[in-house]
Amino acid sequence: MPDVVAFAGHQVHVCRYREANALLRWLGSDLRGQTVLDVAGGDGYWAGRARRRGANALSVDLARTKMLRGAKLSHAPALVEGDALRLPLRAASVDKVLSICAIEHFDDGPAALGEMARVLKPGGELVMSADCLSRRERWPHLFAAHSRRYHVKRTYTHESLTALLDSLGLEVLGHSYQFRGPLAERTYLSVSARGGRVGFNAAAPLVPLIALGDARSPNTRGSIVLVRARKKGEDAA
Repeated sequence: MPDVVAFAGHQVHVCRYREANALLRWLGSDLRGQTVLDVAGGDGYWAGRARRRGANALSVDLARTKMLRGAKLSHAPALVEGDALRLPLRAASVDKVLSICAIEHFDDGPAALGEMARVLKPGGELVMSADCLSRRERWPHLFAAHSRRYHVKRTYTHESLTALLDSLGLEVLGHSYQFRGPLAERTYLSVSARGGRVGFNAAAPLVPLIALGDARSPNTRGSIVLVRARKKGEDAA
C-alpha cells in the first residue's frame, strides 16, 4: 500500500511525472557504484527510483513525517534528516545530485546550490528543476496565490541558474522548459493557485497535450526550468 500511495502522489500528477522522469533520464539508466543524493527529497520516492537503477541513493529532508512514510517504500533510499542549507555530508562525497523544484522554496536558494556543489565530486553532475513562471506578470493574482500556497521565495531562469552555477564551479550542459506556451503556463498557475495538490493530480490527463505543446514551442521560457550541470574538474570515478 505505501508504494501505491506514493505512486499516486508522485506519478499521477500534471507536471511531476514528466519533470522528475526527465531529470532521471539525465542521471542515467545504470547508476551502479554511484552515490546519488536527492536534496529536499521528501519521502525519498524519486531517490528510490535511482536506487532501482543501482545507485547508493540517499534523500535529505527536514520533514520527518514524510521520511517515516518513505521508510516503508519497497525501494526506500537512505533517509537523512537534514537542512539543504547545511547538508550533513562531506565535501566531494557524492557522484550525482538530484533536486526537484526545491530551491525556489528555500530562504537562500543560492546557498543551497553552494551546498550541492560542495558535496559533488569533481566531474559529478547536478540535475535540478525550479519554478520559472516566465509569464507571471500576465496573471499576478494567480502567481501571488501560487507563491502563498507553496511558499515560493524566488523564481529562476536557465540564464540565472547558469550564472549561479558557473560561480560555484559547475558547467551547465543543457536545459529544458516545461509548460512552455502561454495556455500551458496559465493552466499550471491556475491549477496551482486554485486546485492545489488535488488539482495537480486531477489534471494528470492533460500531460500528453502539454507535452505536445511543449514540443511545438521554443525552449526559451515556461513554468518550470530543468538544468543539467557538471562540476568542473576530473571525471568522477
